Amino acid sequence: MQQRRSIKHILRGFIENEKSGGFILIICTLISILLANSNIGAQYISFWNSNLGSHSVAEWINDGLMAIFFFLIGLELIQEIHEGELSDFRRASLPISAALGGMLIPAALYLLLNWGTDTHAGFGIPMATDIAFALGILSLLGKRVPTSFKVFLTALAVIDDLGAIIVIAIFYTASLAWANLLIALGIFILLLLLNKKFRVSNITPYIIGGVVMWYFMLHSGIHATIAGVLLAITIPYERNVSKNPSKKVQHILHHPITYFVLPLFALANTAMPIEGNWQQAMGEPFALGILLGLIVGKPLGILLFSFISVKSGLCNLPHGMKWKGMLGIGMLGGIGFTMSIFITLLAFNDRIHYVNESKLMILLASLISGIIGYVWLNYILRQENKPNQICG
Repeated sequence: MQQRRSIKHILRGFIENEKSGGFILIICTLISILLANSNIGAQYISFWNSNLGSHSVAEWINDGLMAIFFFLIGLELIQEIHEGELSDFRRASLPISAALGGMLIPAALYLLLNWGTDTHAGFGIPMATDIAFALGILSLLGKRVPTSFKVFLTALAVIDDLGAIIVIAIFYTASLAWANLLIALGIFILLLLLNKKFRVSNITPYIIGGVVMWYFMLHSGIHATIAGVLLAITIPYERNVSKNPSKKVQHILHHPITYFVLPLFALANTAMPIEGNWQQAMGEPFALGILLGLIVGKPLGILLFSFISVKSGLCNLPHGMKWKGMLGIGMLGGIGFTMSIFITLLAFNDRIHYVNESKLMILLASLISGIIGYVWLNYILRQENKPNQICG
């Protein structure tokens, strides 16, 4: 009995530990790549591409389950606007500026290398930050990390994801089925009225409406996951925690997203054969664009735009953070993974060579960004006499 309780305690601690989400994604990615390049590789890859009704298994994950992930991102964004770093204009200015720089500079580097080629559509790939991985790496540094670092990185990553969602909606929509789009938007407006005008706090009609909105969005030409963000905007938000539907839904979704949806996404989308000449692909413009965009463009853009915002008097650095710390956060911002892979699928569609090589570059760039970010932050934290303060 004592041993059973001990096992339960260990499992509960693992699930509640913020490092575990990123750890599971790493394990799933490694398993998927190993299986895809093993003796059963063909059958393994075929499984994800096999049809389940009108879509393949991978498409149900990418178009269906990932809409729930986007829904959670939307809920987190709304919470930040109401109570977090985005609740005050001056406080919000810094993560917004940092996120903007972290999107524009990587995209510019990619386009600089790919302008006029058939891979220019991949400019959105290095624009995204994976919040689970980035926070997971930051948490490895333990209690020495100031709280302001975690808060800032969270706000930055959430805004970054919102920017990626906007890019998907605008640039990765091939054609529109206007009737379906208008129906989806009509449902969105109806759900907003339920919240703002009729003050309906029961979550059931919102979820039912969200599913219907997702269906019409799926057939509109705009990626179906956008419906998840729109649904999040309609969910009632109350400052009273016990009566806050938005926070209750976040609490319900957090573990299923972390331990089911994202691992499934990792398994399905890293099921790729690694060709013997993959090193040669690193010299291709699209590969260089992804590598430089994430490893160099991300920290450069985050640091540069943050510096301009602070020096212009628009905002201040968070308490306990100096420019060396901001550089470290920018390095962790180069961990793309989930959103970068997601945009890869939209940018290159069925061009398998580009898709597989881009995924490999994303994994490589994310690994390098995570390592240098961890080493740099660990170094400057060790240099401090006071562990809760970083001097620039």
